[in-house]
Amino acid sequence: MTNFMYIFCLIVWGLNFIAVKIQGTPVSLELSLTYRLVMTAFLFLVLVWFLKPKGRPQRKDIPFIIVFGVCNFALSYLCLYYATILSSAAIVTLIFSLKVILTPIALRVFLKEKLHSRVLLGGILGVFGVCVIIYPTLNQGLTDLKGIMIALLGTILTAIGDASSARNAKLKVDPIYANAIGFTVASVLMGAIVLFQGQKIILPTTVTYLSALLYLTLIASLMAWLFYLKLLEKIGGAKSGYMVALFPAIGGIASVLIGESTPSIYLVVGCLTSCIGAAIALGFGIRGQNDKLPVNVN
Repeated sequence: MTNFMYIFCLIVWGLNFIAVKIQGTPVSLELSLTYRLVMTAFLFLVLVWFLKPKGRPQRKDIPFIIVFGVCNFALSYLCLYYATILSSAAIVTLIFSLKVILTPIALRVFLKEKLHSRVLLGGILGVFGVCVIIYPTLNQGLTDLKGIMIALLGTILTAIGDASSARNAKLKVDPIYANAIGFTVASVLMGAIVLFQGQKIILPTTVTYLSALLYLTLIASLMAWLFYLKLLEKIGGAKSGYMVALFPAIGGIASVLIGESTPSIYLVVGCLTSCIGAAIALGFGIRGQNDKLPVNVN
């Protein structure tokens, strides 16, 4: 069962941006994201009501949970959605894997945690991998470059949210409460943006749109996350976190299979280098290094 949960989370989260690409833009990305956030918030609120876990947040924890929700679920998701449409899911997945380097940096900046030298080495390899994949797209205009920069911004926002999440975890705030509040705050923010833009509220009924929405909501945001919590209990944060290192490979292969990317030496070398860099940054083979990393993979 442990192997099944691990593979499930690896594949589901590795295909996240492929699902965003398949969902497309029959409505604005802001509205699509709002649907996802509202549905996920409702599911987590039901989960809180049903489980009533310990570790209820105190008043002093709320601002940090709000930062977590705004950065991890609202702004970073929106950036990554836009980046996926502007460039490719493979590139966005590759850039998002840099969170294994950016999150420790954020933990150092905001929580004064020790920054291991392996993060620097892994970061150099990760950035090199990104550059290798980006290189062939440099002559294709500014659209891809814009998508790449937005993806990087989204990943930085995720790292900031991870630092806030790590602070909450240190104070024993149950992650189910944090996610319920975080998704609710993110829903309100994105809903306000949609209303401010004066958008017409329409729910597309195509099979591709609804299936992608359900995948992102039920499978990626809820089921995989609950499986990940179980993995933390069974094998610890270090081994559970290693799956992030394989996201570039999953995203790259899937991007080729759906015809979004073409197989090339740049894609292979870039994905492989990024996987190795992420594994080094995560401390692959080093016991006890990642057990305190925040519970936010995607």
